[in-house]
Amino acid sequence: MITFWMAENSKNLNLKEILDIEKIKAVNQPIEQANGLPNECYTSSQYLMIERENVFKDKWTVIGVGSSVPNPGDAKPYNLLGIPLIILRDKENKVRVFHNVCSHRGFKLLSEPCYLKNVLRCPYHSWSYDFEGKLVATPHIGGLNIHTLEKFDKSKSNLKEVRSNVWMDIIFVNINNNEVEFKEYVKPLEDRWSKFITKKDQHLLVYSRDHGHFSLDVKSNWKFAIENYCESYHLPTIHPELNKVSNISDHYHIQGLPNRFAGQGSKKYEKLIKGNKSFDNFKNWPKDLNKKSEYIALFPNVMIGLHIDHFYTFWLEPISVNETKEHLAMYYIGENSANGKEFESMRKENVRFWKDVMSEDIKVIEGMQEGRNSPVYNGGNFSPVMDGPTHQFHKWVASNLIA
Repeated sequence: MITFWMAENSKNLNLKEILDIEKIKAVNQPIEQANGLPNECYTSSQYLMIERENVFKDKWTVIGVGSSVPNPGDAKPYNLLGIPLIILRDKENKVRVFHNVCSHRGFKLLSEPCYLKNVLRCPYHSWSYDFEGKLVATPHIGGLNIHTLEKFDKSKSNLKEVRSNVWMDIIFVNINNNEVEFKEYVKPLEDRWSKFITKKDQHLLVYSRDHGHFSLDVKSNWKFAIENYCESYHLPTIHPELNKVSNISDHYHIQGLPNRFAGQGSKKYEKLIKGNKSFDNFKNWPKDLNKKSEYIALFPNVMIGLHIDHFYTFWLEPISVNETKEHLAMYYIGENSANGKEFESMRKENVRFWKDVMSEDIKVIEGMQEGRNSPVYNGGNFSPVMDGPTHQFHKWVASNLIA
């Protein structure tokens, strides 16, 4: 697990002291000559703290979904590699993210998901904040029953809000407030998907409350899940049943430019149909593309599945260098498909299918984690034909380490 020392001294760590920079540079070679990221990128807790600074704090990082705080006043804590955060839906129905620390004595404000009626109250001395993060109450600050001080300016002690954005119900944060505007960040992917859905179509997505979520605990580094998701090379060996329906020859690679996403697509997606029932479709999805589906990793830590009749978000919560929690949230088009009684058994079957697929991948990514303990492994090689998207992710990580 992450130690106090590592969290406190992450800024003082020198990448050159942890791994060979030449090995990082080797990742950026043409795919035929390139090696993958070195072992330390998957096994070193010190390296993970550098990654926390250069990747998770610097980039648009996913910390959850808006549907996890569905109503005004709903709040939940989140820990991003030791950084305590709060996800809160305010009275205007906007999702906000704050640093989870009281401005008074630094007490952690929230430890469990909860419903807040009007304020977020510190359990230590009852200093309280409204849903916009403003400090609104300082009980007994001037002595017993004296709740204000003339020389104390409350406005200078508000909660520190984190730069955030919600897109397709996915909550993105930029802790260091130094990334490009979110609209610019996500535009290449939106442009790609404009052939399937319009921006208005995005608002048709409804979270499935009964069979719309599962989590998986994985004993591996978070990057392995992204690497595996990006490629279809493993379909015949790891997903034999899926390969029967949409096999490796039905897939194509996706390498988004600028280098913010990568993945794969299928030309043979089959909708779930029971009798004469099927989920509602996106309104503007072209008929000539109704067999296509796409599976994209938006760097660093979210994987997305887009289909004509459903959408999922599969995001990664890094726990330690060799522990990751995977979360999936499932969405359908319209309330009836998402939560109507007549589709409940189909929703249950659909989420079970995806849980089975994701569970099959666990043995793969845990096996890669164990393999990285080998002192002779040099980061591996890439197939120029089959591994392009995975190599793109490696290059993205490497470029953010030595930028």
